[in-house]
Amino acid sequence: GSKVSSKISVINNLLEKVDTLIIGGGMCFTFTKAQGGNVGNSLLEEDYLQYALDMIKKAEEKGVKLLLPVDAVAADAFSNDANTKVVPQNEIPDGWMGLDIGPETAKMYAEAVKTAKTVVWNGPMGCFEMPKFADGTKTVAEALANTDAVTIIGGGDSAAAVNQLGYGDKMTHISTGGGASLEFLEGKELPGVAAANDK
Repeated sequence: GSKVSSKISVINNLLEKVDTLIIGGGMCFTFTKAQGGNVGNSLLEEDYLQYALDMIKKAEEKGVKLLLPVDAVAADAFSNDANTKVVPQNEIPDGWMGLDIGPETAKMYAEAVKTAKTVVWNGPMGCFEMPKFADGTKTVAEALANTDAVTIIGGGDSAAAVNQLGYGDKMTHISTGGGASLEFLEGKELPGVAAANDK
């Protein structure tokens, strides 16, 4: 997804439950910067650098494989007409911004999906609305479409991406509620479910 701040509880909660956690989208640059990488003008949440390091440490302690991008598709403007180049994730030049995961990362993430029994996906890998920056999301969606795993798509942009790419019918479940699916992944009680259980 794009922001670390909106996914804090999700990451925290998932680290208690998953074998592998894949980080993509705009939030990955906060993790890269926290590890001393150069992210140029990419989306960055300075206030969450320490949190990113804490999560990397927590993943290690829990034995969770935390996958972070190794390369990025960088652009010199936030536009589909921008000049682009693939660069190492931690070497995005000043004045450039990462707008998608790079091909190496996409391959690595697709491989990780192949071995999973259950995949929960929340948030695209890049600015998929612009064709130049849709490949990462496309590759991961394709991997999900071709796996035998249970695939759960958590609402909002992920649902839009999967449907737009024509893989909607290949997924086990697509949640239409982005906010509700985030709350569920945070481990919160959902009012509708709670009410049904009270009957």
